[in-house]
Amino acid sequence: MSTFESRPLDDFKEYPPEEMKKRAQDFYEEIKRRHTLREFSDQAVPRKVIEACLLAAGTAPSGANHQPWHFGVIADPAIKAQVRKAAEEEEQEFYSKRASQEWLDALKPLGTDDHKPYLETAPYLIAIFGQKRGGIEPGQDVKNYYVTESVGIATGFLIAALHHAGLATLTHTPAPMNFLNEICGRPKSEKPFLLLVVGYPGSGAEIPVHATLKKPLEQITTWL
Repeated sequence: MSTFESRPLDDFKEYPPEEMKKRAQDFYEEIKRRHTLREFSDQAVPRKVIEACLLAAGTAPSGANHQPWHFGVIADPAIKAQVRKAAEEEEQEFYSKRASQEWLDALKPLGTDDHKPYLETAPYLIAIFGQKRGGIEPGQDVKNYYVTESVGIATGFLIAALHHAGLATLTHTPAPMNFLNEICGRPKSEKPFLLLVVGYPGSGAEIPVHATLKKPLEQITTWL
């Protein structure tokens, strides 16, 4: 029989049913104001805000609690320019050659193209990497489990935390993203998962109407 170290669950908070309903509804009302943005301001964001949001992301559940993620936070204008150049090269290839017509048609209502000025304008880019090997202790080299799922959950935590703090985000996934390993100085064993653009909305920022269309509860839920 295996044994493991444990401690009392002393930080869980239980709420009366009516307060639970209100808290759940309040969170929904807040999170539904989150929108993917493509027009960012260059207004500075305090580093402490980003650090707190990254700590929140780091609390996400993960396979064997190995926490197989790494966040490369890019604020240097010269490095952001490198990212933009590399990303736009991949995006030009995508829009002109790799994407099927069906995919391009799906993107039309969002107004996206290969021009990505926000990669230089926004104060922060966060390159998110998944680690196939690592472990919880520094220097460990063991297999990590459910890497994609774990990193995806942590990214969701991060996006929600940034929104809660009062910032806008954009999830950007140029493919391939191997250039991020070199730019961020990360080993080839780590796989770029997503590039998150973070900052304040630009003056007069707009969002596509198509992006505001969300499926109703009955369409995304089955009660058994």
